[in-house]
Amino acid sequence: MNATNPIIEAFREQILNAAKNKTQLSIEGGSTKSWYGNTNTHTKLDTRSYSGILEYQPEELVITACAGTPLKEIEAALHEKNQMLAFDPPHFGEHATFGGAIAAGLSGPGRISAGNLRDFVLGARILDGKGQDLTFGGQVMKNVAGYDVSRLMPGSMGTLSLLLEASVKVLPKPAATATLRCHISQEKALRTLNEWAGQPLPLSASCWIGNATDEGQLTIRLAGAAAAIKAAIPLMSSLVNASEIDPQSAEIFWNSLREHRLSEFENLAADQTLYRLALPAACGPLSIPGVNNEVVLEWHGQQRWIKAPGDEATFRLMKQLASSHGGHAMRFKQGADVNPAFQRFTLLSEQAHSQALELVQERLRSAFDPAGVFATKRLP
Repeated sequence: MNATNPIIEAFREQILNAAKNKTQLSIEGGSTKSWYGNTNTHTKLDTRSYSGILEYQPEELVITACAGTPLKEIEAALHEKNQMLAFDPPHFGEHATFGGAIAAGLSGPGRISAGNLRDFVLGARILDGKGQDLTFGGQVMKNVAGYDVSRLMPGSMGTLSLLLEASVKVLPKPAATATLRCHISQEKALRTLNEWAGQPLPLSASCWIGNATDEGQLTIRLAGAAAAIKAAIPLMSSLVNASEIDPQSAEIFWNSLREHRLSEFENLAADQTLYRLALPAACGPLSIPGVNNEVVLEWHGQQRWIKAPGDEATFRLMKQLASSHGGHAMRFKQGADVNPAFQRFTLLSEQAHSQALELVQERLRSAFDPAGVFATKRLP
């Protein structure tokens, strides 16, 4: 049984009062992603008071920390042992927290090679909507009967329960890295990246930026054993006429891509929306009528970012386009004049392959939060 902690008891009291008064609580840490998902004005439950690294076992490749722990504190501790969060979570601000990164479920450029955040979550401690202190999973990777509830936390955006603690798998930093860059069409970039993905090459991240009808800039990151990097550079460079860029410029680029500090993400006009399209690996270039802005492709084209008008008709077009290729679209970030009440996600009911999940999602929410304490609608 978990030991009593005054901070956790204060959280429990806030949850039970909300349940009693039939009000909702919006869970937040550093508020660096408060714009993400559907908006709400509910009372905040601030996790930052419950902070600290509880256990770090470098030899076991696992770290356990409180949800309110600053993400940069986690990364600093890992850096000392030459380890990292391989899913490369974006911070989107100085005050990002460990729990916020897990709840948002977002992964950076390294996700294509390392896997997504959910793959690294080993265990979690939560307070549910009835104030129950529950622990799931553990600190090792193992096969268990039934579903690992801790894997439900990533991407739940605080709509299931209050995440108190989490254990995640970490990885050693690669022995060597290199970044190559070339100018190439989107079609050739997608074809080449998918060919490379099926070969034993140390390809850890990719990003193509350009207009759908013209050549653009392809940047690729290699990571792994020094010998593998040394052998791959001339081979890959010759195939796409790429040049290696210096390590400092490379680090700035990949960090800027992860944190959306590139010009293609910034300078969002008041009436624009930054759309995120999630697509299958085999999806080629997309033709979007009326949208000629630059497109950013990550994860070998499986994640695409497009700035376009923020109206309902454009979002409907984005959803239909993504769905026709077996993917989905969302309004990731919106300009100041775009209606904040607009639906931000492709709904499960809008896609044939996900309609059945609506009932599962509803049953999960009912089990974790019968009084609707966390029913902020931040996630549909």
